[in-house]
Amino acid sequence: MSDTSKRGFASMDEDKQREIASKGGHAAHEKGTAHEFTSEEAREAGRKGGEAVSQDREHMAEIGSKGGKSSHRGSSKSNNNDDEDDNEEGKGTQGGTREQHSKAGKQSHKNK
Repeated sequence: MSDTSKRGFASMDEDKQREIASKGGHAAHEKGTAHEFTSEEAREAGRKGGEAVSQDREHMAEIGSKGGKSSHRGSSKSNNNDDEDDNEEGKGTQGGTREQHSKAGKQSHKNK
């Protein structure tokens, strides 16, 4: 029996596969036989992709964690999507320190 594991499209590295597939796609468009997605087909494909991604709970938790960190950064910090720790004393609350928010909260209760 011959070894076929080193033959064929599937055995090529991903970049080479992508290059060949791209040429095929361009040729199909030039020839007029390429499939053009309707907005409904594109919407359905996006929905399916979103469902597939959302099944990865670890990935979704990581996204949520980054979003939470980003939304709680102070206005003087840049949002550069790094994983630095925002739990330094007095930081991490948008628009002021925890102490400033606490003081403002106490004052607002006096005004009622």
